[in-house]
Amino acid sequence: MSLPADAVTALQAFQAAAGWEQRARLLMQWGDRLPALSDTDRSEANRVHGCESQVWLVGALHDGHWQFAANSDARLIRGLVALLLARVNGLSTQELQQVDLPDWFNQLGLSRQLSSSRSNGLNAVLQRMRELSA
Repeated sequence: MSLPADAVTALQAFQAAAGWEQRARLLMQWGDRLPALSDTDRSEANRVHGCESQVWLVGALHDGHWQFAANSDARLIRGLVALLLARVNGLSTQELQQVDLPDWFNQLGLSRQLSSSRSNGLNAVLQRMRELSA
């Protein structure tokens, strides 16, 4: 399955990073680029349950391709969510069902930094995306 352009950009940047410090800085930069969600979007209905941090997610289907927007109150989570969005935005419903989250963060060189609670939280975000797309 081919990667969306943003995912390719992320992969190149993270694979070129020399060590964890550079990847951590990149992670924060990706998170800082997430557009803010409106107060309407930051509602309880859009909150992803299963995350220790607050994460809000909205999605819409455009011409058969999903576009998601999300944000979090935690800076590190914002970065991880931004990388998840890079991986899934522009996918069809079928492609979205096939996203392998551990593999994606492994390719980025971030899997060792994912505590089980962060990993569970990101899985909850992906699960919510799949529910929205079903």
